[in-house]
Amino acid sequence: MTAPEQLASVRYVVDDVQAAVDFYTTHLGFSLRMSAAPAFADVVRGPLRLLLSGPASSGARATPADAATAGRNRIHLVVDDLDDEIGRLRAAGLSFRGELVTGPGGRQILLTDPAGNLVELFQPAR
Repeated sequence: MTAPEQLASVRYVVDDVQAAVDFYTTHLGFSLRMSAAPAFADVVRGPLRLLLSGPASSGARATPADAATAGRNRIHLVVDDLDDEIGRLRAAGLSFRGELVTGPGGRQILLTDPAGNLVELFQPAR
């Protein structure tokens, strides 16, 4: 079992490891921890370790074919100013999946990485 002080890891299966590394490090503030591209890379942001597994990686090969598509699961990144983040990312040519949603807990929008995996940008209600 992972110890509480260790990083929490999420694996995303991606088509192009380098494109995914570029996306997460350039646009979302992740740092490259390790790369064995084109098979695999490891990026971190705070306590989140994101494992980017290309088609040749063992993580991708272990995924059943009927479960290999991007789904409704996503990583959740808290931002201070969602409007600024949306403007910055749109100016960089990135596209969003759906519209901005406002609820009792705050506001959120979904971004897709180059492989179609979802990233939720969330600004808590004040």
